[in-house]
Amino acid sequence: MSRKHDAGGSTPAIHALIEAGVAHAVHEYEHDPASDLSYGMEAAVALGVEPEQVFKTLCSEVDGRLCVGIVPVGGMLDLKALAKAFGAKRAEMAEPRAAERATGYVVGGISPLGQRAVHPTAIDETVELFDEVYVSGGRRGLDISLAPADLIRLTGAVVAPIAKES
Repeated sequence: MSRKHDAGGSTPAIHALIEAGVAHAVHEYEHDPASDLSYGMEAAVALGVEPEQVFKTLCSEVDGRLCVGIVPVGGMLDLKALAKAFGAKRAEMAEPRAAERATGYVVGGISPLGQRAVHPTAIDETVELFDEVYVSGGRRGLDISLAPADLIRLTGAVVAPIAKES
């Protein structure tokens, strides 16, 4: 279900979009905790959107600092490619609790927007294939659609080939 929103029920991600004056739409769906699907694939199915157009936000440690990688939900984050995108030597997935503390969101609802602090961010180059992409809105069962250029600008992301087939 897609709907327009009011600022009173917004998450930090939605608030960041409103503050920036960025055109977007909010899409809520019923999150099923018993689903066998990943959070991102569940969103794609619930919203009736191709998985290539829905992007997940993953936190990693790149040469010891927290970074964000944004890739299509049907793929995986290529850690070597992520390290290369940042000119670093090594990357590994961040511990879930560290990701939650650093972003202010829970795993499965981590948005690339409105995080507690700004983290170096890379987004997979396939983002530029679409006029509109979907990312987490800051909680499970909530996605935001927006133009890729706005997502790149607001996150300060570098665009690089950081996804691989799962």
